[in-house]
Amino acid sequence: MKDLFNDKGFWKTTLKLATPIVLQNILISSFTLADTLFVSQLGDVSLSAVGMIGQWGWLLNMVLIGISSGTSVFVAQYWGVKEITKINMTCGIASLSAMIISGLFTIFSLLFPSTVVNIFNNNPDVVANGTSYLIIVSLSYPAIAITNVLSSVLRSVESVKLPMYVSALTTVLNIFLDYGMIFGKFGFTEMGIKGAALATSISAWVGVILILLVSLITKNILYAPLKNTLGFKISDIKIFYRKAFPVIFNETMWGAGTFVFNIIFGHMGYEYFAAITILRSFENVAFVFIIGICNACSIMVGKSVGKGKIERGIQDTKRFLFIFPLISVVIALITYFFRAEFIGIFNMGNNISDITLNSAMSIMAFYAFEFTIRQIPFLMIVGIFRSGGDTVTGVKYDLLTLWGLSIPATLIAVYVLKAPFIVAFAVMYIFEDYIKSIMCIKYYKSMKWIKPVTNEGIIGLNKYCKEKGINNGT
Repeated sequence: MKDLFNDKGFWKTTLKLATPIVLQNILISSFTLADTLFVSQLGDVSLSAVGMIGQWGWLLNMVLIGISSGTSVFVAQYWGVKEITKINMTCGIASLSAMIISGLFTIFSLLFPSTVVNIFNNNPDVVANGTSYLIIVSLSYPAIAITNVLSSVLRSVESVKLPMYVSALTTVLNIFLDYGMIFGKFGFTEMGIKGAALATSISAWVGVILILLVSLITKNILYAPLKNTLGFKISDIKIFYRKAFPVIFNETMWGAGTFVFNIIFGHMGYEYFAAITILRSFENVAFVFIIGICNACSIMVGKSVGKGKIERGIQDTKRFLFIFPLISVVIALITYFFRAEFIGIFNMGNNISDITLNSAMSIMAFYAFEFTIRQIPFLMIVGIFRSGGDTVTGVKYDLLTLWGLSIPATLIAVYVLKAPFIVAFAVMYIFEDYIKSIMCIKYYKSMKWIKPVTNEGIIGLNKYCKEKGINNGT
C-alpha cells in the first residue's frame, strides 16, 4: 500500500498517458452525444432509428477495436525496445485490415440499408428513417477505421496529444454541422436525420485527413517510407494475426453478442430501444474515464513486459487494480443520483414518450448498481492480459459468459418467461459480468497472462520465473 502512493513516477506517467486519452474519449463521446441529443428532438422514431444504425456501426467498431487492440499488443512492446521498423510494419498491416473490413460494411450498407434496419425493428417509420441515415453515415466507416488504427499506434508510443487535438476539432465541427444541417441553421438546408448523418461523415473524413497531414509535417511515428509500412511479407502477417486474431475475434464476438441483445430489445418495442440509446449515450461519456485508465495500464504494462521488466509490470497492474474500482464507484454514484437530469436533456423538445423515459430511468438505475462489477473483467482482459501478451484468455471467457450464459438466459427471459423489459435487461448483465469477474481475478493471480512478443521480454520473463521459482513452461 505504501508503494502505491510513494511511487511518483507511476502517478506522473499515468496522468501523462491517461489525461489526454480521457480528454480524447470525452470528445469522441461528445461527438456521438451531439448526434443523439439533436436527433432526440425529432422524436422517439428518429432516436430509435439512429440508435439502431449506431448498433450496426458498433458491430464494425468492435472489429476495429479488435484490430487496434491487437496492434497495441505489438506496438507497446516494440516501443519498449525501440523497434521502429516493426512498429511501422504493424501499422501497415493493421491499416490495410481495417480498410478492408470497413469497406465491406460500407458496401453492404449501401446495397441493403433497409435490411440492416429490419434486423432490429420493422416499423415502417423506423425503417424509413434508419435507411436514409445509414446510406449517408456508412460513408464515414473507412475514415473511422483508419483513425482507430492510427490513434492506437500513436497512443501505444506515448504520443497521445495528436489524437486528442484532432478529436477536439472534429467534435466542434460535428456539433456545428449537426445543428446547422438538422435544423437548417447557419445557412444550411434543413435536412433532419439526413443532416446528422452527413455531419458525421464529413467530420470523420476531416479527422483522418488532419492526422495524416500533421504526421507528414511533424514526421512522427506514422511518417515512414512505404517500404517500411507496406513492405511486409506473408510471414509478417501470420505473426501479427497469431496474436491479433484472438483479440479481433474476441471483440467481434462481444460486439456480435451486444448486437443480438439489441435485436431482442428492438423487437420488444422501438420505445425500449430508444431508452437503451439514451443509456448508451450516457455510458459512452461515463466510460471515457475507464478507457483512459485502462489504456494507460495497457501502455505501461506492455512497455515493461516488452523491455523484460516483469516485476515492474506486475507492480503497475496491482496499482491499477487498486485505483480502478474507486473510480468506478464514483461514476456509479453519479449515474444513479443524476440519471433523471441526464435523461431530461433528451426530452427538451417534449417529443419523447413516457414509455421511453420511464424505461430509461429504470435501466440507468440498474446500470449504476452493476457498473463497478462490469469494469473488473474489462480492465483485466483489455488493460492487463492483452498488454502482457495473452490475447486468447479473454476470448474464452467472453464466449463462455456472453454466448454460453447471458444470451441464452436473456432469450429465455424474453421469449419463454415473457419477462418485462427491465428484468430482461438485468438478466443480460448479471449472467455475463459476475461470473467473468471471478474467472478473471483467478487467472490474474496465476500470472500466466505474461507472454512477451520481444526477445528482451522473453529473457526477462525467464529470469523473473527463475528468481521466483515459477515454472513458466519454457
